[in-house]
Amino acid sequence: MRLFQNLNIDFMGRRRLAYLISGILVFLGLLGILIRLTPLANVVGLKQTWSIDFTGGRLIQIYVEAPIDKVRSATLKAGIRAEIQNIGQANEYLIKYKENVEADSLVKILEGHLGKKIRLDRAESVGPRIGSELRERAIILSIVGLIVILIYIWFRFDLLFGFAATLALFHDAIISWGIFSLFGFETDMTVIAAILTLIGYSINDSIVIADRIREHLGRFKLLEFTARDLYKIFNDAINSTLSRTIITAITTFIVVLSILMLGGPVLFNFAFVMIIGVITGTYSSIFVVASFVLDWRLRGEKKVLQKKIS
Repeated sequence: MRLFQNLNIDFMGRRRLAYLISGILVFLGLLGILIRLTPLANVVGLKQTWSIDFTGGRLIQIYVEAPIDKVRSATLKAGIRAEIQNIGQANEYLIKYKENVEADSLVKILEGHLGKKIRLDRAESVGPRIGSELRERAIILSIVGLIVILIYIWFRFDLLFGFAATLALFHDAIISWGIFSLFGFETDMTVIAAILTLIGYSINDSIVIADRIREHLGRFKLLEFTARDLYKIFNDAINSTLSRTIITAITTFIVVLSILMLGGPVLFNFAFVMIIGVITGTYSSIFVVASFVLDWRLRGEKKVLQKKIS
């Protein structure tokens, strides 16, 4: 199915504007990460937004004859932003929170809001050391993933496309995570999962466009081409894949929007990051990867522009 036929949009002619937009968005993303996810948050009077998975806190396991949405509502009324999961049998819940409230005190508060007797089955503390380990593993996992992707594209295409695609992934991750943090939402393991999912989504689009650019360049391997030829080759490659890119973006957006609206609090963070990521990933596949490769090829001496592509 093709939404567009015979398109001739000058994407590469607008790449300077795209660079400006990307620069602003990346700046906002880094600002959100630096302000909300570092000790700088305390300096400017804001609250850090790492979840209990990363900072440590308290964990209790309770049994109460009430649905999970009522338990969530009761914890919010108590002034506690908790992660609540249904475990084991029905009406058995695991509650994780950062606030300095003893387990017995929280149980009494929840009993008052729910109007039901609560059985406390377990109470323990999750120390900062565990949170630190989780944070380090999440960062290492993300870096290793990016390196593996770079190596794959290097062998599949060439090193230049690999750097461009990796740059686009950093671009998408920083913008998505940073804007999410600017809203003041907590970064938990579902956010890390969303970023890793986003990396897979974005690299898929980038590879499709990179493959089409290589295909178009290959048609001119026996010819010498000018800067104008390069503009046309890159624009034709992007225009020829635009239908596929837009259809993929729309269908993915509909899915993550449904998760955001219907998935409840547990999946909210994941869906929110993915919504931002689908938009930025589609944008970066069209502009960032192709623009970076084009500008690199336009650099330097004239012989770089006349290089034969095999």
